[in-house]
Amino acid sequence: MLYSDFAQLVDEVFGRAYGRTLVREQVLPRLGDRTPAEALDAGTDPRDVWHALCDALDVPDAERWGTDRHRQAPPAR
Repeated sequence: MLYSDFAQLVDEVFGRAYGRTLVREQVLPRLGDRTPAEALDAGTDPRDVWHALCDALDVPDAERWGTDRHRQAPPAR
């Protein structure tokens, strides 16, 4: 997953304003008690950050991939 894919999914799944707030402020234990932004800055794969964020917020698998129903869901690691 590219960083741009991550940003697009954040906007689609959570909404632009709320999603960007989550990326800046939501501390995720699975990412070493870092925010998604901190984890990305540290070089964590965007796919891993995406799954950690969705898991923490109980986003169902069917709703994780935004509005493009043909988008291939990258597998969780």
